[in-house]
Amino acid sequence: MTKIIIYILICLGVLGGAGYYIESTRNGEELLSVDFNTESSNEEDNSENGEPATNEPDFKNSGPAPEFVGISKWFNGDPKKIADLKGKVVLVDFWTYSCINCIRIFPYVNAWYEKYKDSGLEIVGVHTPEFAFEKVPKNVETAITRYGIKYPVAMDNDYKTWNAYSNRFWPAHYLLDKEGNIVYTHFGEGKYDQTEKAIRILLGLEGEFELPPMPEVNQAQTQEIYFGLSRLAAMASKEKAIAEPQTYTFPSKLANNKFALEGSWLFDEESATQTGKFGKIRLRFNSAKVFMVAESAEAANLTIYVDGKLYKGVVVKESELYPLYESQTGGWHTMDIEINTPNFKAFTFTFG
Repeated sequence: MTKIIIYILICLGVLGGAGYYIESTRNGEELLSVDFNTESSNEEDNSENGEPATNEPDFKNSGPAPEFVGISKWFNGDPKKIADLKGKVVLVDFWTYSCINCIRIFPYVNAWYEKYKDSGLEIVGVHTPEFAFEKVPKNVETAITRYGIKYPVAMDNDYKTWNAYSNRFWPAHYLLDKEGNIVYTHFGEGKYDQTEKAIRILLGLEGEFELPPMPEVNQAQTQEIYFGLSRLAAMASKEKAIAEPQTYTFPSKLANNKFALEGSWLFDEESATQTGKFGKIRLRFNSAKVFMVAESAEAANLTIYVDGKLYKGVVVKESELYPLYESQTGGWHTMDIEINTPNFKAFTFTFG
């Protein structure tokens, strides 16, 4: 029933934004990821008469914001409490560092913090992990430095604050007024002008403002692909994935939006690990960009072929998002990835 409801919502277009994730639960039920491949536009058509929507923010008072609870560690300052932030406008930003859609919004969030921190805006990032490696404080700290995040960030490893907000999305923005009430929300990419205007209105600022350059349009027609057994749905190898080492082989023909493995691999709930000295991954995709969330016990050299031609090499070590392919336009392609190092681990493919 959950899948049916979400499918209807997608068709109706009631969940605006691009490329974010919906989770039904973190308590053992199936996890569902949805990639909205619509353009992240500031002029989305949400009106009944077909006229482009304005950039006016849609304010709605949803009551007092929940406290930050179950936080294992704070970065960039002392612990924050909603009660202590009254008198400020607060943007609560849920993110996780391997999410490409979260990465794409950082220039906007960072710019808002720099522009409005002296006018009464506080931003609190809530890092809620999708994978186990995102629970490691050092990994999160490295990501905070990499993306230039200066505002406070809370590690919500046990999903306590995520659940307190009844959140289901990466990225997700909850904007609080000076009384601590949630008065504006936005999920996913896009609507940057609306969100900034909402911030300015709550701060009592008037006049025009300039946004950072818009990111490139997401051209992906292939949705995110997971390797872990808990969400494995797109594998097309001849053999069934199992939680013990097994030799896998490519099919004679790979269907669109599918991947296959060759060589010896071991599956667990989150990933697939190459257990031999040499292995391959084949992917059939439609997008302008391909990324992989991966890690390796020792540096792994990946050789990337696209449509049978050598494309480039990629070195994988730390647990993070690695760019594999980029072009100006989307389209159907077949990618082959050769891995020459055992204990290479793949988590997801994401697309742009």
